[in-house]
Amino acid sequence: MSLDIWLEVEVDTGGKEPHKVELFSANITSNLNKMAEEAGIYYPLWHPYELWENPTAEMLIPLLEEGLENLKSNPEHFKQFDASNGWGTYKDFVPFVENVLSACKEHPKASVRTWI
Repeated sequence: MSLDIWLEVEVDTGGKEPHKVELFSANITSNLNKMAEEAGIYYPLWHPYELWENPTAEMLIPLLEEGLENLKSNPEHFKQFDASNGWGTYKDFVPFVENVLSACKEHPKASVRTWI
């Protein structure tokens, strides 16, 4: 299993329904969900709909910033949650969170979508 997360906007192109434009997407193994939970960013990344009805990128920013700070402040603690099979490690997760956070800052009004 894995997590797919993307940011999108709807654009009125004059058609019957708005057109969805993907601005960013990323994928990572769900083997990292325990690390994410320990860092305080499991729900914002895996289940934002449980926190907000219509999550936007700007809603994720403060939580991702805090979670990233947690991850970087104590690498050895978080490395204990590395997947034993090597599919999902601290060195994979930190850049993933950095990229999602950067995209959220670049597109704060975008809708957040996830698929697990």
